[in-house]
Amino acid sequence: MISSEARRGVAALLALLAVWCAAAHAEAARPLTLWHAYRQGGAEERALAEILARSPEPVEVLAVPFEGYATKLHAAISHGDGPDVFLDAHERIGDFVARGLIVPLPSPSACDGLARAAVRAVTWEGQLVGVPIAQKTLALYLNSAQVPEDTPDLEALFERARPAEGGVVLGHASGSAYAHAPFASAFGAVYLGPGDTFGLATPAGASSIEFVAGLTKRGLLPDDATPSLVSELFGSGRAAAAIGGPWMAGDLRAPPPYRVVPLPRLRATGRPMRPFLTVEVAFLTPRGRERAAAGALVAGLASEEAAEIRARVGRTVTSRAEPTAPERTDPFLLAFARAAATAEPMPSRPAMRLVFEPADRALRKVLRGDATAAAALDEAAHRFDDVRRPLPPRAAPAPYAALVGVALLGLVAVAARRARDAVATGALARSRGAYGYVAPATIAILALVVAPLVAGAAASFFAGRGDDARFVGFAHYVTILTARGGAWLASGSFYLVLLVTVLWTAANITLHVLLGGALGLLLSRRDLRGKAVYRVLLIVPWAVPSYVTALAWKGMFHRQLGAVNALLALVGVEPVSWFSRFSTAFSANLATNVWLGFPFFVVVTMGALTSVPDDVLEAAAVDGATRWERLWRVTLPMIRPVLAPAVALGAVWTFNMFNVVFLVSGGDPDGTTDILVSEAYRWAFAREAQIGYAAAYSVLIFALLFAGSRALGRRAS
Repeated sequence: MISSEARRGVAALLALLAVWCAAAHAEAARPLTLWHAYRQGGAEERALAEILARSPEPVEVLAVPFEGYATKLHAAISHGDGPDVFLDAHERIGDFVARGLIVPLPSPSACDGLARAAVRAVTWEGQLVGVPIAQKTLALYLNSAQVPEDTPDLEALFERARPAEGGVVLGHASGSAYAHAPFASAFGAVYLGPGDTFGLATPAGASSIEFVAGLTKRGLLPDDATPSLVSELFGSGRAAAAIGGPWMAGDLRAPPPYRVVPLPRLRATGRPMRPFLTVEVAFLTPRGRERAAAGALVAGLASEEAAEIRARVGRTVTSRAEPTAPERTDPFLLAFARAAATAEPMPSRPAMRLVFEPADRALRKVLRGDATAAAALDEAAHRFDDVRRPLPPRAAPAPYAALVGVALLGLVAVAARRARDAVATGALARSRGAYGYVAPATIAILALVVAPLVAGAAASFFAGRGDDARFVGFAHYVTILTARGGAWLASGSFYLVLLVTVLWTAANITLHVLLGGALGLLLSRRDLRGKAVYRVLLIVPWAVPSYVTALAWKGMFHRQLGAVNALLALVGVEPVSWFSRFSTAFSANLATNVWLGFPFFVVVTMGALTSVPDDVLEAAAVDGATRWERLWRVTLPMIRPVLAPAVALGAVWTFNMFNVVFLVSGGDPDGTTDILVSEAYRWAFAREAQIGYAAAYSVLIFALLFAGSRALGRRAS
């Protein structure tokens, strides 16, 4: 006889086996998933859709915005979710390998028939970790009317081009380190030196920056040009030529007749201009490795048939060793194929991604005339080395665990005492119904607010990632609060950024309250005609997404093409380089955020004024109080209890107003207009993903806001 316990054990085992089989069947039956960061509705996305339509397996496709692509990949794949296959640039390979987001190809034959340079770009420590599907680089766009014939070198272009009146010869994003790479290569400079050092800090690198700065001063290149501005200048005929990649063609709206040629050589050095080569790669994730169909999909994306579609529909240079039919006949693709053949593959080591931020700042500093090229590059090298400093030493977790235990015991003791007092006084029984009402909200706050805060605070005690992650205790806090061992008010130090953040918050709240309060008082007058129209117009800045508003204001503050300088020119004021000085860059950020923030205080003031009784104001008028005295002694004291919470809320919002600072000034000049939240963002996403260090910044921001809110609350009461 089999005992009942044995039968229950067998039944449980069979149930587990059934669940496992069902899960395995569901995993095998689910469609493959593929992620990409192509622009929605663009030619590349259409080409991908046509390629996947011919796949024998169903494929679910997710388009992720480029700005958050790497972050979402890491968050999803590291937790066993995310795609089976994803598309991205080869220069992230080092980072992907370190994070365990990709796996080697199960069949290296998938790279048969592909260009050798592209295959080398996806080889990491002797293993193929992806399949190259496309190649992208920079080339020279020429307006056929303004540059009728090709030129042997760049200097000849400046001599022979006939730009439109008020235009420039060459549209070039001179403040971008990526766009500067062709000039650096022509002078013999490299971005990443031996031992992963900052390679631009050499006489050759300095000479390349001085050369571009000289062209800008002569008016041959535009000031403060971004890639989007370069596209606008060339597409509107205000630039005779432009340096851009194949993606720029999709941004041109009704452009003049143009042609594309590889970048020429520089007469000044006699060397060719070699831009970076970016290889687009199909990667296989650990989740995709478990399914043979995912490996077949990766190989199929690089097949000859897929390459033909990508070239024909997406107008992209493929990674095939033998060009496809469109690549042999389309002049646009021919030009970019020739450019790709001589381009320099961008290094894929993780240190390469850390070069761009300090190099960008050095370029902009020299172009503004704030420093010599050599001094700016030496400072950039110091910043590069500072970001790459070794991880803090490991710390023993036992003392910290004891400290947390004592704190939790204290909280439990306080909660127990309050609960005992509530039971003794009968308050708990009387409030039982109220607890039932607030319980859902409490649970939601604990899950959506408190739990992430605790997780973020815990992350601040760790450094590194993957196998190198280590517990470091308060090391991040010590490093931050000691200004990383440098001067307390040096550029980028916590204390300087804190001072800028406090100034930013105080200036914004003051102007928000004054402007919003004044307009709210005006709109509350009974004898004002057209109040409904005015109210709608004043709410518009609040209704428009802050992202759109910030980009619009950034364009208005452009030195050459901005509306603000155009208005100043009408009254005889010289154009202002708004982002070249702290005072003007801060003012540009301030103007943008005031435009975004004052409608909130208009609404709050109008609502608060409805609580002021008319008979009180009439009594004050009978007693002989003037209009100013009624406002100052009656109205404002009565609406103060309503305005105080709004001021506290506005201060918290402004303290963390990331969008405006990041999108308008971008921290320029030299990071001096960054606030705490934008500095934390850079440590988390632009400086080797130092999540623990950024989490420590976040905890300090929370502590400052908590203390400030408590202080404002006490003062208001």
